Amino acid sequence: MTQIRIPAVFMRGGTSRAPVFHRRDLPQSRADWDSIFLAAIGSPDPNGRQLDGLGGGISSLSKIVVVGPPSRADADVDYTFGQVLVGEPVVDYSGNCGNMSSAVGPFAVDEGLVAPSGDRATVRIHNTNTSKMIVAEFPLRGGRADVEGDYELLGVAGRGARIRLEFLEPGGAVTGRLLPTGRARQALSVAGLGSIEVSLVDATNPCVFLAAAALGLAGTELPEAIERDRVLLNKVEAIRATAAVAMGIAKTPEAASRSLQANPKIVLVAPPADATTLSGALVGAGSMDLTVRMLSMGRPHRAVALTAAMCTAVAARVDGTIVHGVARPSASGADVRLGHPSGTIDLAARVQGGADPTAESVIVYRTARRLMEGSILIPGSRLRNA
Repeated sequence: MTQIRIPAVFMRGGTSRAPVFHRRDLPQSRADWDSIFLAAIGSPDPNGRQLDGLGGGISSLSKIVVVGPPSRADADVDYTFGQVLVGEPVVDYSGNCGNMSSAVGPFAVDEGLVAPSGDRATVRIHNTNTSKMIVAEFPLRGGRADVEGDYELLGVAGRGARIRLEFLEPGGAVTGRLLPTGRARQALSVAGLGSIEVSLVDATNPCVFLAAAALGLAGTELPEAIERDRVLLNKVEAIRATAAVAMGIAKTPEAASRSLQANPKIVLVAPPADATTLSGALVGAGSMDLTVRMLSMGRPHRAVALTAAMCTAVAARVDGTIVHGVARPSASGADVRLGHPSGTIDLAARVQGGADPTAESVIVYRTARRLMEGSILIPGSRLRNA
């Protein structure tokens, strides 16, 4: 059977990469999408390398983006994100990807879906996964998204044009509430582990926060050290899966571990501390407000997923959360500086406090670049309706 050609653009967005598809080039029925996306990325791969596709064997390189006409009057485009599991035939649409969100505006402009004028573009993006709005602002050159600039994004070599992303009203993106259980901190009963204190927060994506010290960690460990500790990873997954039930995302911990591995994400937090990054550089405690180590799809992230970073920034502004308890108050009262395995990231989170806090917005900065354009080849036998 011959291969099927589907137009696509391969893009980097922040610290992630993904093929970006036009909605018009995909089957009308979304039930037919998964087989295309799995084949494009190279999943499932029991070897964990995705050599038969465009994936890279880790969560940040195993993603799909679809962009199409807006379904809301206040948006310029619709954007759907898919997290492709590496070892299983599953595409998870339960949440958004903040990093790949940064590629959507430039794609929309370069593909003629939005026609800005002048030397800057503003693109209003409706994320269909969360039904939330994102406003992207970035420079133009010759009517196309500029990629040259002096903004350095830690974890990405070189510099690029800065993209400003504002995530509007990010609270309750998946569960409908900023604090899904109504509590800023609670004891979670986890099978085999007993009572674990966590904070369950949903802003841009739902996250489970716990103190790194509760698992015997300093919070400055590098991803390789965490990944080697299978006992630790099993504990973290048990906590995450139990939290998914408490947040209303999954009916059982087993279901959360089987098909909902992308959400909630789990974030280990600790007070600011001197730490060595993946590049060998030393990041001082004075350059951060707290230390984070994030795990996604069972593996430690080499930096921090942007949606998890945004949720962390919001949680740091909510009284009573574990994050708020360990974070150093920032001088500006607005920015939150997170220390992660690749360096630091600054975010601005606006939160209205009180008994039922609300998140107004989170602002972050990224870079993105168009890497390749053409067609992705899908073996006909892999298609759902072949």
